[in-house]
Amino acid sequence: MKNLILGLLFVFGSSTFAKVNVGDKAPDFSLMGHDGKVHSLKEDLGSYVVLEWYNPGCPYVKKHYNSKNMQNLQKEIQSLQLEGKAPVIWYSISSSNKGKQGHMDVSKAAKNYSEKGLRSKAILLDSDGKVGKAYGATTTPHMFIVNAKGLVIYEGAIDDQPSANKKTLKGAKNYIRMAFEDLEKGNSVKVASTNPYGCSVKY
Repeated sequence: MKNLILGLLFVFGSSTFAKVNVGDKAPDFSLMGHDGKVHSLKEDLGSYVVLEWYNPGCPYVKKHYNSKNMQNLQKEIQSLQLEGKAPVIWYSISSSNKGKQGHMDVSKAAKNYSEKGLRSKAILLDSDGKVGKAYGATTTPHMFIVNAKGLVIYEGAIDDQPSANKKTLKGAKNYIRMAFEDLEKGNSVKVASTNPYGCSVKY
């Protein structure tokens, strides 16, 4: 039964709305964070930005957070400096609509951020789904990397293991880490687009 439920929850990304492709200008946004502050992509121009679509109730998200895989990756990536010491910022975005799994207000998001030990800069609240739909985010997690010029340089899955089983983390190819390893060497991202997997975003 558990496998059946996960199978119903699991989707490979396919979008009936806008989709951001690698090389496109990243859609700007201004969203309230769990910290009570408004965060804008425009204000982060000059930095690399990782966008992670987030739903704490999703089994695929739980795989990464209950194992601390995501928190450790957030810390690791944000410690990097690229292209003349350009910093890296990581946002976790909740696009769950009111009444649906994963929906949070500021208070609930702040509690979740603390309890789960997130290391992203902020959980951003996109309850009307406008930002998620502008990017074509279909799953949690669904990952995007935006470079210092505001262009999307990676879009897709976090790794190559479309499973909710944390045992699959061992030996997984983490596409976010791989992308930043390329960037640290001064190269373009070799694997720049993959098929996202996880639970559907609860628009």
